[in-house]
Amino acid sequence: MKKQKPDTYKPDWTPENAGDEFAVRIVKGTESSNQKTTSKAKDIKRKQLSVDDYVNGVLKSDRNILARTITLIESNNPNHHDISQEVLTKLLPHSGNSLRIGITGIPGAGKSTLIESLGMYLIKQGHKVAVLTVDPSSTVTKGSILGDKTRMENLSKEKNCFIRPSPSSGTLGGVTRKSRETITVCEAAGYDVILIETVGVGQSEVTVRSMVDFFLLVLIAGGGDELQGIKRGIMELVDAILINKADGDNEKRANISKADYNNALHYLQPATKGWTPQAYTSSALTGKGIPELWEVIKKFEVTIKKSGFFEQRRKDQSIEWVFRMVEDSLRDEFYNNEKIQKAIKSIKEEITKDKITPTLAAEKLLMIFKS
Repeated sequence: MKKQKPDTYKPDWTPENAGDEFAVRIVKGTESSNQKTTSKAKDIKRKQLSVDDYVNGVLKSDRNILARTITLIESNNPNHHDISQEVLTKLLPHSGNSLRIGITGIPGAGKSTLIESLGMYLIKQGHKVAVLTVDPSSTVTKGSILGDKTRMENLSKEKNCFIRPSPSSGTLGGVTRKSRETITVCEAAGYDVILIETVGVGQSEVTVRSMVDFFLLVLIAGGGDELQGIKRGIMELVDAILINKADGDNEKRANISKADYNNALHYLQPATKGWTPQAYTSSALTGKGIPELWEVIKKFEVTIKKSGFFEQRRKDQSIEWVFRMVEDSLRDEFYNNEKIQKAIKSIKEEITKDKITPTLAAEKLLMIFKS
């Protein structure tokens, strides 16, 4: 009996007279139980979810629905806005029960390794950890170009950890406008420690500082004159400085840097009322200093909760959130206005030819927008 040749499918881009090397073989047969399960899971994933489906899934810590809820929130589709806000309104009473930690630092300081080491330690202590990272965006696709799950390979495998890279979509400083709402959803899903990593490029630190409780700056020793390389504005935002990679031959240099930064912090106004920031050392690679770092963070939490500043800061952040969104909405409305889009080209020409001052140009655009 002649053996039946498997069916083949050749894509549109297949060269003329090409052989099987450009074919995808399709072998007919029965589905295995694993294939059926996978197919069923895909069908569920494709199912259109209701508001209650989103809410109940998040409250049950369903990771698939949690991810879909965050995708819904991040969507710029106007049809998704009302649904996402209804979901968030129902989740809001279940949020706010986490410790929010912002982590920033210079490139190469080992932020991702630190987050993985700290995250693994916290999970072993019984915590549920959510890691929200804000990546530089591709200028073409506006998508995330860094693979956080590959950078945090061990942590990403833990069932009590949820890692969510968020593309910045070109926003100033690389911080998405939806990050706060993502925090709310993760808290409602039962994650009691939220780690937020910034890209560390200036304005993002200010934005993340406005949405976290504790703010950590990660640095390394041996990079020249470190104090000259760090902006005073960033130093004034932090609740602690961590000199990472304090292992091997670098440990001595790390301790010297720690002393230098402690001297510098002494002259700066603390970012948090009632708390004096200090510098510490660690090795995210070996885990040295990680338990001590967590003790510092816990002491910080107890201290500012006792003073009442913890709750007050949360309220102030929510109010700031409102006005930040108003500003964002007005800016979008302004630049999406058809009359403004038509006027901008001629206004630019007038400015470059010195026919109008920048102040008058701005006033002219605002008059067009208001008319």
